Amino acid sequence: MSTHSIYESSVPVLNRLLDNLEHILRKGEANASERDIDPAVFLSARLAPDMATLTKQVQIVASLVKNCVHRLAATEPPIFEETETSFAELYATLDRARTELRGASKSHINDNVNRSFSVKLGPMEVAFTSPSYLNSFTLPNVYFHITTAYNILRHNGVPLGKMDYFGGKMT
Repeated sequence: MSTHSIYESSVPVLNRLLDNLEHILRKGEANASERDIDPAVFLSARLAPDMATLTKQVQIVASLVKNCVHRLAATEPPIFEETETSFAELYATLDRARTELRGASKSHINDNVNRSFSVKLGPMEVAFTSPSYLNSFTLPNVYFHITTAYNILRHNGVPLGKMDYFGGKMT
């Protein structure tokens, strides 16, 4: 019987989600070009006045991913500047998050599976264990922000379908 480690539940999953988000963004960028729409229109779009823009959705995903892998490994996450203003810069941000995933030590993540820690979220300090941080905070948030990015582009006429949400492939 094999066991499923927290590393296997985090790093490959998060990497796949970054790939899926990049696929969605590339479809949006191509559609803007095909329709002769300034890419800034899509990048600054939001679903509601009090929601974050497409650019911010991508920045949040990248930040969640790099923070997760470092917190699971009990290391300090780097700070991403969040100054992106183009699709190319957003792809570079996703690549920086992938670099953090590639640098994650499988043994450090798995060896810290029982670690407890707290994270400041706005005015609150929230206590987590490694599994609760991954499963109750990071993954739901990453899925939420990718879905929101998808919906922003879809709302703006980008012809996205369910398979695009999966990065254009099911494997």
